[in-house]
Amino acid sequence: MVNLLLAKGANINAFDKKDRRALHWAAYMGHLDVVALLINHDAEVTCKDKKGYTPLHAAASNGQINVVKHLLNLGVEIDEINVYGNTALHLACYNGQDAVVNELTDYGANVNQPNNSGFTPLHFAAASTHGALCLELLVNNGADVNIQSKDGKSPLHMTAVHGRFTRSQTLIQNGGEIDCVDKDGNTPLHVAARYGHELLINTLITSGADTAKCGIHSMFPLHLAALNAHSDCCRKLLSSGFEIDTPDKFGRTCLHAAAAGGNVECIKLLQSSGADFHKKDKCGRTPLHYAAANCHFHCIETLVTTGANVNETDDWGRTALHYAAASDMDRNKTTLGNAHENSEELEKAREMKEKEAALCLEFLLQNDANPSIRDKEGYNSIHYAAAYGHRQCLELLLERTNSGFDESDSGATKSPLHLAAYNGHHQALEVLLQSLVDLDIRDEKGRTALDLAAFKGHTECVEALINQGASIFVKDNVTKRTPLHASVINGHTLCLRLLLEISDNPEVVDVKDAKGQTPLMLAVAYGHIDAVSLLLEKEANVDAVDIMGCTALHRGIVTGHEECVQMLLEQEVSILCKDSRGRTPLHYAAARGHATWLSELLQIALSEEDCSFKDNQGYTPLHWACYNGNENCIEVLLEQKCFRKFIGNPFTPLHCAIINDHENCASLLLGAIDSSIVNCRDDKGRTPLHAAAFADHVECLQLLLRHNAQVNAADNSGKTALMMAAENGQAGAVDILVNSAQADLTVKDKDLNTPLHLACSKGHEKCALLILDKIHDESLINAKNNALQTPLHVAARNGLKVVVEELLAKGACVLAVDENGIGISSSCLFLRSHTPALACAPNKDVADCLALILATMMPFSPSSTMTAVNFICFKKDNLSRTTLSNLGSMVSLCSNNVGSEDGYNENDSDSETF
Repeated sequence: MVNLLLAKGANINAFDKKDRRALHWAAYMGHLDVVALLINHDAEVTCKDKKGYTPLHAAASNGQINVVKHLLNLGVEIDEINVYGNTALHLACYNGQDAVVNELTDYGANVNQPNNSGFTPLHFAAASTHGALCLELLVNNGADVNIQSKDGKSPLHMTAVHGRFTRSQTLIQNGGEIDCVDKDGNTPLHVAARYGHELLINTLITSGADTAKCGIHSMFPLHLAALNAHSDCCRKLLSSGFEIDTPDKFGRTCLHAAAAGGNVECIKLLQSSGADFHKKDKCGRTPLHYAAANCHFHCIETLVTTGANVNETDDWGRTALHYAAASDMDRNKTTLGNAHENSEELEKAREMKEKEAALCLEFLLQNDANPSIRDKEGYNSIHYAAAYGHRQCLELLLERTNSGFDESDSGATKSPLHLAAYNGHHQALEVLLQSLVDLDIRDEKGRTALDLAAFKGHTECVEALINQGASIFVKDNVTKRTPLHASVINGHTLCLRLLLEISDNPEVVDVKDAKGQTPLMLAVAYGHIDAVSLLLEKEANVDAVDIMGCTALHRGIVTGHEECVQMLLEQEVSILCKDSRGRTPLHYAAARGHATWLSELLQIALSEEDCSFKDNQGYTPLHWACYNGNENCIEVLLEQKCFRKFIGNPFTPLHCAIINDHENCASLLLGAIDSSIVNCRDDKGRTPLHAAAFADHVECLQLLLRHNAQVNAADNSGKTALMMAAENGQAGAVDILVNSAQADLTVKDKDLNTPLHLACSKGHEKCALLILDKIHDESLINAKNNALQTPLHVAARNGLKVVVEELLAKGACVLAVDENGIGISSSCLFLRSHTPALACAPNKDVADCLALILATMMPFSPSSTMTAVNFICFKKDNLSRTTLSNLGSMVSLCSNNVGSEDGYNENDSDSETF
């Protein structure tokens, strides 16, 4: 048949949906003749399917020894791996194909080749059902018996998992490390104890395994055997001499583990062997606490019968009764979910566990367990039963005591009613409601049970509470919210409907919290469409305002919930209602970029007689759209004639666009409105060009210049755009203004500062150099401000070395003095008129000291000494500007003297210092 198909032109390398070729199937089934025929017709002998299996893998996995031999004779790669990293030897060992294993090892297969998880063929042989002979073959061929996988498991661990005690003996006899640990710290003995392999435990102990070695969670092998209810393993481990009350690092003994595991036989064995049932773990819990927490009735019965104290408390003040009342049904349901996928079966399993919890609790109560004992947070067993929804437990506890509802001195922050309502346990809630008088009891934040149930959306709990008369008007102590607010916050429409329908008061729909928010405002803010629809159906006031003057429409536009906004607009909500800052929904739509809403709102607003678009600061929606760069909104606004001229705050929309670098927005404005707006001024006289220069928005700056912005326009303080840029260190703007716009460098502000002064005053070296590059007038280099300071003074004071060098190169006067004048003290001259050199001093006192030192260093000639002495005898009161001028001449004369040959030889560095 194969020959016939090939003769008819069948594709020899055709593959199925898993990419398996005919050669794979022939190899797997052991049809040697077909394999040979296919290969002779050029079938790809190394072909792989989607998971990387070759024909050799297929033959080896199914024990087809003849095919394996044939493929090996053809020279195929013996250690080729699939996508899992497994070789043909791995598969042969996994499937117990000892003949294939023997053939592969004889051919030189790597017996220690790890797969992607680090498992070697020996791991597979140790674990597989029929791998005993394979394991011996591998060991005899040099396989490493102690090699570990990526999770630290050795071949001996694998035998422990599956109870292969004969293979474990083989490994041990060939040097297998008995106490080798995996990544969890478990030895093979831990693993054997965990899975209950008594014979293997016996083999390991006989071979010297350490029974006192800590494993996972610091537990000993005896802990694991007890926890997993393997009484025979416990007996074997105890016979080895292990100290029975040895705790793990959490203080738990093997009796704690047995109580948690729920095996009565283990507990009785441990007790008869001397285990102390009074021992506590590091949290103060006894074995009885563990048994109660897991609802193991027979274990509880055994422990209590032998004398365990039912009212013993742990470090949190909890007794076994607390734990029994709090047995977590949801956790048990998750555990049972592996075996019961059907929801009905899960519910039945849950009911069974709840009955077990009630049985445990009843037994504890019958044995004098005190239900009134409270933990350190003030909660008793009733609180715990309510929190976990155990109806039967609650009924039992309420029969015994009513103290669970006396919260006056309990210290508990929440009542059982709150706990049941918050967690949605309506059956437990109904039990509690039968015993309560005050349904509106509050927690520490003033919230009622109805508030919590509504907040969490527990409809059945809400219904139970309002049917019993719980008030829907009670406000909490923090936000002053009612249950209606609580239900709206999370969009629980069913709860909201129940609350609205129970009241005859029409005003309930508009009840306000501490911020003045109604349920409608919250529903819109959180985007709960169904809740909004219900509230509007109940005629909620769409124009109600909060303490900030905001309506539901304000909130909807800010949060962007389209359907909520549309529903409000259909209710003819007020469009021009202003909040406390004078902002309408139009302002918010423009600010948030909602162009469609803005267009719709504008159409409605313009149809009204009194439509003011300015907020309290004079800003219009156009200001806000430009400030936030919302081009679509700007286009919508500019379609209206009233927005094609600037009104309101003089910091115009163009200023707003420029200051935030929204070039496209600025371009829209300049294109739609008269070009004169390019030079409009705010209340400080600043033009948009000032704003662009201030923020260094070069593209915007160039845009304004293209529209003929006045480059030398000065604001109220006399500063041009160039000055603004220079003072703020905006080098990009300075470059454009100086080089492209040819800004006037001689302009001075009110303090007579030039752009160069301002750049130097803030230490902006790059800006100063850009300006200096265009200055060739020495008078501008030495220009003085109101403080008589030249740019050299300012640059020197700020340590701008490169600028100082450039100024000096351009002829800056080193002897120019500022406004401080001359001071006389103790009949000695000192210079308080600061030259650029003295401007380098950090303060005036230091400058004066430096002046004295410089004066002392000056080499006056004998003939000039008297003149100098006479000069310094002038009184301070007689000093004048003329005297200051004379002093300048005196200094100049001294300078020339210092430059003489004699002076240089005598004091070679004075000239440089001066």
